Amino acid sequence: MVREYIKTHTNPPVFVTAGFVAVGFVLWGVFAPGQVSSAANAANTFITTYFEWLYVIAATFFLIFVLALMVSRYGAVKLGPPDSVPEYSNLAWFAMLFTAGIGIGLVFYAVSEPVTHFTSPPTGQPGTGEAAENAMSYTFFHWGLHPWAIYIVLGLSLGYFAFRRGLPLRPAAALYPLLGDRINGWAGNLVDILAVFGTLFGLATSLGIGGQQVGAGVSALFDITNTTTLQVLLVLGITAIAVVSVMLGIDKGIRRLSLINLWLAFGLMLFVFFAGPSLDLLNTIAANTGHYLQNLAGLSLQTFPGDSAAQEWQASWTLFYWGWWISWSPFVGMFIARISYGRTIRAFILGTLLAPVGASIVWLTIFGNSALQLLLDDPHNPLAQASSESALFVLLNQLPVHAVMTFVASVVAILVVVLFFATSSDSGSLVIDILTNGGDPHPRWQQRLFWAVLEGVIAAVLLLAGGAGASDALSALQAASIAAGMPFCIVLLFLCLGLVRGLRTERLTAVVPRPPRPLEDLRRSTQRTDRPTRPDDASPSQTRCPPESP
Repeated sequence: MVREYIKTHTNPPVFVTAGFVAVGFVLWGVFAPGQVSSAANAANTFITTYFEWLYVIAATFFLIFVLALMVSRYGAVKLGPPDSVPEYSNLAWFAMLFTAGIGIGLVFYAVSEPVTHFTSPPTGQPGTGEAAENAMSYTFFHWGLHPWAIYIVLGLSLGYFAFRRGLPLRPAAALYPLLGDRINGWAGNLVDILAVFGTLFGLATSLGIGGQQVGAGVSALFDITNTTTLQVLLVLGITAIAVVSVMLGIDKGIRRLSLINLWLAFGLMLFVFFAGPSLDLLNTIAANTGHYLQNLAGLSLQTFPGDSAAQEWQASWTLFYWGWWISWSPFVGMFIARISYGRTIRAFILGTLLAPVGASIVWLTIFGNSALQLLLDDPHNPLAQASSESALFVLLNQLPVHAVMTFVASVVAILVVVLFFATSSDSGSLVIDILTNGGDPHPRWQQRLFWAVLEGVIAAVLLLAGGAGASDALSALQAASIAAGMPFCIVLLFLCLGLVRGLRTERLTAVVPRPPRPLEDLRRSTQRTDRPTRPDDASPSQTRCPPESP
């Protein structure tokens, strides 16, 4: 019965391999957490030592690649048949991109990252106005155009080959111009397996830091020591909430949680904005954006040759982020591909870059500059010594408002992280199941339940492997992300090549004025009944790929 179920509802090589290896990793972490930590750190050291250049060049290449596609003649190609139209209005589409751009990571790092770069910059004098300006540029660099360019590479490839060429919604399908029918063999399965592991460990990193921050919030509110045991219990407890969301389904579960979370996060941001230096923050948004764009080229290719301290900073921050974003790319890429049917490549790239990056800039400025202003006014402010997971709550406690409002804001912050945790786990389990069932966008709830539980358990294992210290646990999570992202970085580079080859088969012609149409033709055109388009309603240039996998 089990064998028949797996054959019927999954892609057995991908599901079985990914499942067994993931469960094996969990057992390894339970019985030998020290070995897991040592292995993750060893892999991290190897990658940051010998392949730093690859991460730096690849991330910058992805940004240049998507910008070049946006302004090229291929920008007019639709993610769907030529007569397809977008499924969602511009407002709804931008709203979904906005929610995708805000997550556990932004809540966790919005205060702690600018403060860390301000007090311990890679170069220059700490604690100055210039250090504050550079701190926000580094933060924007890590959360701005580069991450979303990485997501766009996968999302655009999936959307193009699934909606315009009729292939399954799986990363391997985007390599059809390079592999042909071998995407249905071991080569394609290997690509999908790498995508599964990247998503698993990318999600585990988010869930792990979410557990750390919820623990810090509980500690601040109820004077409970924020231990690794507490964090693991919180991770497992919030995973249970995600499981309930899985059982309720997308409409009753994740959709409702996402809407609630969006309003809570928006309310928390407005609270900090009005309680903080509001007018200065408005001016700073423009100044921060200008400084970031002016220094973007230099930041993109900086490797700090000969400066070991700065290289260590880059490994802990930039390389960790690039590995994390690459690990997350199957998750976010599949989401943005799914909601972008019928849009042109130009609109897809432009909207996906501007909407979430703009939202992130506003969020980071409000939280980050509010914290930096406190430090500029008083270098001995408690924020200077706050841990990454507690920095947000230290900031909230220092806002000039009544203690009751501070308490309520801290509770809201905890709820925001918890709900981001639950929705990320639920959405992630959906994406992983699509990856392991051959591209079916409507997987069975039992399989989503399996992956949701496994994501939470892997996050708990990584926290335990990190040891008793919060910084050690965070290091283990970061090492896992960098290691998981490395092989999929190579896959993304090949996806760029596959996308270009696919686009070169498009029959693009210049638009020229058409002569007036005869009245009879116009009558016939108005009598035609529009019908929904399907992937196999393809033009001759679209029939190079099979309409579906065997």
